[in-house]
Amino acid sequence: MSVIPSLFAGLAQLQALANYIDQGSNNATLVFYDDSKPSSTLIDSYESARLVSLSLPKPCLRAVNVNSISLEPTEAGTVIKTGTAIWARLINGNGDTVADFSVGADITLNSADMVLGGTVSISAITFTPTT
Repeated sequence: MSVIPSLFAGLAQLQALANYIDQGSNNATLVFYDDSKPSSTLIDSYESARLVSLSLPKPCLRAVNVNSISLEPTEAGTVIKTGTAIWARLINGNGDTVADFSVGADITLNSADMVLGGTVSISAITFTPTT
């Protein structure tokens, strides 16, 4: 059975997701990796595949729009090794995995190629409910 919420219910779910992202004493982070995306968020990532970590401000919710929510831009992060970003993991302030994203399909970057010592930031983060 597939449940498809109304637009308003979906926006409320996304607002709750933003609250979950903000949980914990630390800021949430979006971490980019250069290996294959795990098949489940329950599978640990490999530290050796980490390219860059981007912190989100707290609170992370910027706006509730007509058909989406927007999060605040990330802080700039320094790339710790050269590689091509394949996927990213969003981790809340408690250190709990929120979601995994494929670069190119779920996240659009100016360039997925990252160079050691370079800086990366995300200026716009938008989540749209399934309706």
